[in-house]
Amino acid sequence: ADKKRVSSIGLVWFGRATMTVHFLLMVNKQGQTRLAKYCKHGLTTEQKRALEGEIVRKCIRRADKKCSFVEHLQYKVVYRRYASLFFMVGVDQDENELAVLEFIHCLVETMDRYFGNVCELDIMHNLEKAHFILDEMLVNGYIVETNKANVLQPLALLDNATS
Repeated sequence: ADKKRVSSIGLVWFGRATMTVHFLLMVNKQGQTRLAKYCKHGLTTEQKRALEGEIVRKCIRRADKKCSFVEHLQYKVVYRRYASLFFMVGVDQDENELAVLEFIHCLVETMDRYFGNVCELDIMHNLEKAHFILDEMLVNGYIVETNKANVLQPLALLDNATS
């Protein structure tokens, strides 16, 4: 019998522990990758570059009225545009698209809280802090934390120690 599990963002899965994220990309409207995180090993740098190029072209060219997920190779890519940045997440084919969109929204809200309305320049000039936030939320492809205060607390301590 399937056991009901509730994640920290309130989503319910039946018979599955958690969602597996293979990669997350932050890309501007021109298609330039500003942040890339790959959670699963096995891709060479050249394969990552090719994958990014194909996915970015596929997502950016889609009409606004179309749904915000596409299938690419063995991945389902769920994306969302916030201002000038596209957030693209590659997951398994059987993952819930709405759960991925909720994770993207949570990530953006967390970055908004830290940077104050996050934009492309914030990511470019504070790449290590953007990675730090992402690393607090996502470990080895699994979402481990979605509470904004818990995610930002170590970063606040780091900021206090360096100021």
